[in-house]
Amino acid sequence: MILVLGAGGQVGSELVEKLRAKHGKDKVVATDIRETENQEGPFEVLNALDQEKLREIVDRYKIEEIYHLVALLSATAEKQPEFGWKLNMETLFTVLDLAKEGKIKKVFWPSSIAVFGPNTPRQETPQHTVTDPTTVYGISKLAGERWCEYYAKNYGVDVRSIRYPGLIGYKSLPGGGTTDYAVDIYHKALESKSYECFLQKGTYLPMMYMEDAIRATIELMEAPSESIKIRSSYNLGGISFAPEEIAAEIKKHIPEFEITYAPDFRQKIAESWPGSINDTAAQQDWGWELHFDLKKMTEDMLKTLNKV
Repeated sequence: MILVLGAGGQVGSELVEKLRAKHGKDKVVATDIRETENQEGPFEVLNALDQEKLREIVDRYKIEEIYHLVALLSATAEKQPEFGWKLNMETLFTVLDLAKEGKIKKVFWPSSIAVFGPNTPRQETPQHTVTDPTTVYGISKLAGERWCEYYAKNYGVDVRSIRYPGLIGYKSLPGGGTTDYAVDIYHKALESKSYECFLQKGTYLPMMYMEDAIRATIELMEAPSESIKIRSSYNLGGISFAPEEIAAEIKKHIPEFEITYAPDFRQKIAESWPGSINDTAAQQDWGWELHFDLKKMTEDMLKTLNKV
């Protein structure tokens, strides 16, 4: 049995669907802090900070794998720093301890490009490099990476992780991340033919279509244990573009679309992150390969959102 924590979020909603299609609806237990719609399998309302209830769910369903997706994202955590640290760290320890005790066999926990900072090489950021995050979210993800590796090396925990770039998908609305403009822009393009961007023109960030991110996550978890050489977190490269480039691609489909710029506090966060990522290690260790470029992603996003 598989347990997905944070199943109502941007990644969780799509991951649950793919896992249920692959393993069967009754084999994947979804949880979130509130009821979510369209659940076609077991679902539990769970505050991931409730360690006792989480352990009870693991025992009751005989869970073997946990995908731990609960987190307070970058922009949101800056407004609630103490709670962001508490949620992001305490929930991770609970899951790692379950694996350490032998109650579960495998853990997926996502890290992020937010672990990088102003002294990280901005182009083709290597797997092993300076990590000096400037946000609560980034600090918690970097600490999480170190703890994942620690539990793997010292307790034999089979924990696997990806440093997600900005993720773009059509099934859920933006959730408070700095890269969320690249989701919102598609919705606004269809709704009002215009978008006011909270990042400046020329701000390059690594992004990835959700289809690729979900596929990467499942492929990583299915890879033989001996292939996983990095137990902190793997770089995952995607498509690097600036707001004006995604706007230009949208204009090919919606000629009247216009973008304007009104940078806010998220601009400073974006400037501390890389513009592009080197993911050679993921390619070599477990065969990672990108499928969606900016053109293909834009076509699919607009086509799909038009049907919703």
